[in-house]
Amino acid sequence: MSDAPVQLPAHRMPVLRVMPMPRDLNPAGDVFGGWIMSQVDIAGAVPARQRARGRVATISVNSFVFKQPVSVGDIVSFYADIVRVGKSSITVDVEVYAERNPEDPVVVKVTEAVLTYVAVSDSGVKRDIPPEVAA
Repeated sequence: MSDAPVQLPAHRMPVLRVMPMPRDLNPAGDVFGGWIMSQVDIAGAVPARQRARGRVATISVNSFVFKQPVSVGDIVSFYADIVRVGKSSITVDVEVYAERNPEDPVVVKVTEAVLTYVAVSDSGVKRDIPPEVAA
């Protein structure tokens, strides 16, 4: 577990930014891992939903690594990129960074995860992902 400061990815925009509150703490005083996992799931669903052009559901958490604890007051930024698109599924890589100590700011990578979502209809039935729209 490295606590070396890093830079926020300048070439990427976060899909989600949040600041954990005291209610999000575990008994040890760090932000509860389940809170971070739920935020990662939301962040990963953003590009998946955009690419699927509709509703998606999480079907798999392929990997999840906690690198550093998160504290109340940290600004937590979630970056998500699609790494694979299948017939009905989308795999997303999520990286999470914490900006700490506003008086002397430092950024550390706190979590990374890979999740898979499936495109579903309004009734919750699996559906094909439409072809990608040309930009």
